Amino acid sequence: MKAVHFGAGNIGRGFVGLLLHEAGYEVVFADVNAELIDALAAADSYDVHLVGDESETKTVTGFRAINSATDEDALVAEIATADVVTTAVGPRILRFVAPVIARGLAARASDAPRLAVMACENAIGATDLLAAELMDGLPDDDTRDELAPRAVFANTAVDRIVPAQAPDAGIDVTVETFYEWVVDRSAFNGNVPVIPGAHFVDSLGPYIERKLFTVNTGHATVAYTGFLAGATTISEAIGIPTVLTAAEAALAETSAALSAKHGLDPEELAAYRARILNRFRNPYLVDEVTRVGREPLRKLGRNDRFIGPAADYVQFVGGVPEALLAAVGAALRFDVPEDSQSFELQQLLQRAAAEDIVDDVMGVQAGEELFGPLVEVVRAAQG
Repeated sequence: MKAVHFGAGNIGRGFVGLLLHEAGYEVVFADVNAELIDALAAADSYDVHLVGDESETKTVTGFRAINSATDEDALVAEIATADVVTTAVGPRILRFVAPVIARGLAARASDAPRLAVMACENAIGATDLLAAELMDGLPDDDTRDELAPRAVFANTAVDRIVPAQAPDAGIDVTVETFYEWVVDRSAFNGNVPVIPGAHFVDSLGPYIERKLFTVNTGHATVAYTGFLAGATTISEAIGIPTVLTAAEAALAETSAALSAKHGLDPEELAAYRARILNRFRNPYLVDEVTRVGREPLRKLGRNDRFIGPAADYVQFVGGVPEALLAAVGAALRFDVPEDSQSFELQQLLQRAAAEDIVDDVMGVQAGEELFGPLVEVVRAAQG
């Protein structure tokens, strides 16, 4: 079995690539980072260090690496004979990945099994986005009709904390011991790929939102409130009582929204969010608040970790989610000039009207119940 994985970074090597290797796949990493690809191509193995209460090291072998910027033809040939294609490149990069996958589909034998395509990104419906980019890029309906049956596009929810790595780590990766890879089983029509480390479910939506609106919301809340409290790392930040209280309150609101929207059990959600907060305390993961908090404009988007659950809270629970709005306020004060989105956000706060920021950045429009409270949060951040 063979898997082509786009994105040879820390998540690609330390999470998706590791699980595919353990499932028996030969993994072909594809990336535009020439230095990283050259290092992987020259290596016979790399180590994944799982750190936590019970740490261990796993060794990945039997992989290959292709520079997708300079050797696209070789990558197309690999996709043409692959069983699985996965990504961990970031949602905004999927549009650049789509064309080469389309070329790979066109090169597949007509009697080849359908290619399983799964985008392993921190976003709702990332594989749907990838599929749409791929199909929209095809020249005509006849080509779409020809290539569509050659692939299965399945949405996923992924969860593993992979911090910034030590400068001398090379291609080895340090990750937390916990992971979760949940895949939409319904897309495969019974022909589910053999990946023992993945959990296949019939209804993925609740899992995606549970993960995004608990893990990512909690992580970002700790990062932004911890940054304002002077903390350097996530484990340090969550040790500050006011930061912990802010995260607990925000996640209590996301759980209430998830329970009301999807019918998830409140007690199970309480246990889940307690486990998530405990993961943030992992002293073996040196994860800086500036890394977790980077790209605040994206994180303040309508369907992302703050506004998404806040809108659900208003719709399905009722009332104003004060703790989530407080987290938004902390995100607006994330002033790290080295981060391009943080810099852009601070510029917006200086020159744009609060109403425009809520509309343009957060995707909440005048007339929505959340609009007024968010405008007040932005005005407070503007001073």
